[in-house]
Amino acid sequence: MALQLDARPPVAPAPRTARPPRGIRLSRLDQKYSPYLYIAPFFLLFGVFGVYPLIYTLWVSLHDWDLLGSDHPFVGLDNYTRLMADTDFWHAVVNTLGIFVISTIPQLLAALWLANLLNRQLRARTTFRMAVLIPNITSTAAVAIVFGVLFGREFGMVNWLLDLVGVDAIDWKSNRFASWVAISAMVDWRWTGYNALIFLAAMQAIPRDLYESAAIDGANRTRQFWSITVPLLKPTIIFTVIVSTIGGLQLFTEPRLFHSGTNPIRGGPLRESQTVTMYMFENAFAPHYNFGYGSAVAWLLFALIAVVAAVNVLLLRRLGGGRPKGGPR
Repeated sequence: MALQLDARPPVAPAPRTARPPRGIRLSRLDQKYSPYLYIAPFFLLFGVFGVYPLIYTLWVSLHDWDLLGSDHPFVGLDNYTRLMADTDFWHAVVNTLGIFVISTIPQLLAALWLANLLNRQLRARTTFRMAVLIPNITSTAAVAIVFGVLFGREFGMVNWLLDLVGVDAIDWKSNRFASWVAISAMVDWRWTGYNALIFLAAMQAIPRDLYESAAIDGANRTRQFWSITVPLLKPTIIFTVIVSTIGGLQLFTEPRLFHSGTNPIRGGPLRESQTVTMYMFENAFAPHYNFGYGSAVAWLLFALIAVVAAVNVLLLRRLGGGRPKGGPR
């Protein structure tokens, strides 16, 4: 039998791909992984000082944890069940929400108005912009002392001004709603300038040609503010609302110092202005030392902040206007 030979030419082996130089490989690795290394310190610190305490607090809230004792029996959701029926807790929630509403809404509106003024061509603009931060860098204790004197029952300047217009003197520290107003005034005075500078920074990023075009079309400053400035500030407004929500619902120092005296952690003799954080401190530390119950209060405060912040963002997105025509996208 004759052998049939394969007439096809032999296939040449595929050429080997040249390996990139070592410097190029290192450069590629640097571009791929270095961003993760740069942001790693934040996540490490957040994990140690943020995530771990949060999880540990949840674990503690499931125990009958007496700070003065060594036995911490597991009780499950008993602390949360007790908390749902605790009238003092709900009293503190109402106080917190009341002070939050009275302080945050006027504060952000005043900050928006103040930022709009500082964004104009004023003399000594830098001086005015620096001056609005003075309340923020002032000691909170000093602010509380001054406002405590201003809202004094007998010799306070606020009652003196009210007397000039025929209004009877108000006991700001014993009346529940009056104490909300006094504490809200303290919070507004301290944080309005801070939020105004945030709004001002966002306003300066808005293209000036939008205002020039609107002026040519006959829009006055008020029309330009509501049709151009406010819609383009929507992301910044959402940011300030979220930050103000977190700070407003965690209010502790101002009401604590405003009611300085006998047992100030109660926010007055009848808990007139005791916030949730003050109630948490009262239970977790002196005088009760019930760390498990205080941790349950902290977790419900966390849930309250998340719900209120989400509601605020949804309302702003639904009520806020869109971008002006011709604006940046």
